Formats: sequence, structure tokens, C-alpha cells
Amino acid sequence: MKDTQDNRRQFLKNSVNTAAGMIMLPTLSENLIAKPAIAVAEEVKPTYMASRIKFSVIGMNHGHIYGQAEAVIRGGGELVSFYAKEADLAAAFAKKYPNAKQAGSEAEILEDKSIQLILSAAIPDERAPLGIRVMKSGKDYMVDKPGITSLEQLAQVRKVQKDTKRIYSIMYSERLENRATIKAGELIKEGAIGKVIQTIGLGPHRMNANTRPEWFFDKKRFGGIICDIASHQFDQFLFFTGSTKAEIVASQVGNVGHPQYPKFEDFGDAMLRGNGGAGYIRVDWFTPDGLKSWGDGRLTVLGTEGFIEIRKNVDIGGRDGGNHLFLVNNKETQYIDSSKTELPYGRQLVDDVLNRTETAMSQEHCFLATELALKAQKMAQNVPALS
Repeated sequence: MKDTQDNRRQFLKNSVNTAAGMIMLPTLSENLIAKPAIAVAEEVKPTYMASRIKFSVIGMNHGHIYGQAEAVIRGGGELVSFYAKEADLAAAFAKKYPNAKQAGSEAEILEDKSIQLILSAAIPDERAPLGIRVMKSGKDYMVDKPGITSLEQLAQVRKVQKDTKRIYSIMYSERLENRATIKAGELIKEGAIGKVIQTIGLGPHRMNANTRPEWFFDKKRFGGIICDIASHQFDQFLFFTGSTKAEIVASQVGNVGHPQYPKFEDFGDAMLRGNGGAGYIRVDWFTPDGLKSWGDGRLTVLGTEGFIEIRKNVDIGGRDGGNHLFLVNNKETQYIDSSKTELPYGRQLVDDVLNRTETAMSQEHCFLATELALKAQKMAQNVPALS
């Protein structure tokens, strides 16, 4: 039991250096986070709106929950309570948010009529069933990715969401909480690269195996590498191409380099075609220790009159920090500073809770990004292990 608890603590620390960590956790207390491996470029200090809704947290098995909470707090959410089955995770969360009440059970939160929104970063295969319970209780739901781990879960979630008219939002943080990606959306909307033709999304990650909990290595728990990591890239494909329909052309997954974890997947890629453009996605767990970041995440958006490349976490050419955006079109080649770009997701989500709108993300976009990831995962051919 002690080893499991130690691994969970290390996993929370390590989360700061994974997908949302260096982007989403600027205010996490130093005793809970690892020091950044590189100097982070100075960004505008976050502004916080006055309290407009009350929200709670149920399940915090991934450190992304801190970034989720901060996004809603920035947008005017008041964190009033939280619940976790794991005592060590609850204690760490209570230390970060001492004014929030630690509930004695999930039911205590779901039965509290004053709470309008529930956040969760539970173990991935538990997130959709929790979301269904949340929506049936009359509350909206914002969950870490992957928000759903099977097509069967997706069908159930879609039905309950349609019946209850509650919000089921998945925080695809590589777009929603990355300033350069938000800036790229603004530039493309202004016509900076013409009509989008294709997106290429790369999502490499560092393994840090000794810090990971047991569920991390079990495909049944995390849904598979495309379902998990690549859900970010499917979201970005839909957003930048404007596609409302898409099909998987081909996909493949494999455990090519970690035979000691037989239920794990460390590599996956997919090619897709939508009614607004084409896309290619590659994700993996092979970031070398020599890189001064958890992964050299990249997004390239190709247009008819130019292209944009985003280096989300690190510029191996020498610039410090993340959020690097390069724009090339018929007029110029330039590097664009995105450090002061607003992150609007939290504010928009709170607006949607209050106004019953879909400004943060349409419900169909949310579900379609997940559906494509799940279909690509299910139909993927196997990549054999390295000999």
C-alpha cells in the first residue's frame, strides 16, 4: 500500500511535466510540483473573475485536475467541495484549496443543489460513468481527457446528455489551455494562411515509469494510446479544419519498446479525412531524457496560402519556455509571441453553465473528437515489438 501511495504522490508531481502540467499549473504550491526543467517564458498573470457559479471536484487520480480547477476559478467558479477515495490525493488537494470542504462521499456532492458544475480527473475508465451520474443529478460536467474510454460508454453518455440537456465537456488542454494554439486559431480565422488543408499533430511524452500508478499501464483502464493521448490531436483537427464529419483512413498501435508492461501501448498513429480537410496524428511514450521538456509537442496547420507551426512545450532551436508559434505565408516568415494571449475556456464554460450556451465547445464537437479517437483505437492494426 505504501508503494502505491508513493507512486501516486510522484505521479501528481510528474503531472506538472506532462501534457497539461507546465501549461495549466502555474499556481500549484512548490511542495506539490517538480521544478520546471527549463526557464518558462514570462506570461501575463492570470486574472480572476468574481464568483459566478459554485463547483466541486470528484476524483483526482491525475494531476490535470489542478489545471481544470484553475481554469474554472479564473472564469468565475467558486470551488466549494471535493471528494476522493484516496486519502493522500484528498490531502494534497485540501492543502492547495484549504477553503473547499472535503465531502464524505460522492453522494454528498451530487445531492447538493447549490453546486452547478462537477470536475473530474478520475481513473479514465471511471470518468464516463461518473459523468452520467453527474448529469442525472442535474449538474454539468467537465472532465479530463480521455473523457470516455469505449464506444459503448460514448453511446450511453450521448443518450443521457440528450435526455438531461446537461453539459458534458472534455478539457482538451493542448488546445484549450495552450496560448500559442489559441493564437493560431485567431490567425487562421483572420485568413493568415488561407483555407486549411491539413493538420499534423504530434504528441510525444516522456515515460517516467517509476512515477506512474498501476492503472497507467493497463489499456482497459486508460483506453489505449490513441484514445488517451491522441484525443487532443483529434480535437485540434476538427477545430482547425472546421470538419463536422470525418472518417479514419488508417490507424496503428503497439507496445514496441516496453515488454515489461504487456498491457501497455507506447506508440500509435492515425490518418483521417474530414469534410473540412485531412489530418495525420502520431503519439508516443519515447521522449528522451535529454530533452528539457516532457515532450516536443507540435502542431502544423497547412493552408492554401501558408502554414503555421506550433512548438507547444519547447523550442529545440534555443528559445526558452513553450507556446512558440511560427507563421509562414506569401508575405513573410515570422515568430509570433503568444505569451499574452487569453485562455478563454474557463470563462466560456462558466458562461455556458449560466446561459445554457455552447461557447466553450459545442457538445457535438466534444463527442465527435472522442468518437474519432475511439474508432481509430478500435480499428488500429498492431505494430510489432522491436526485435
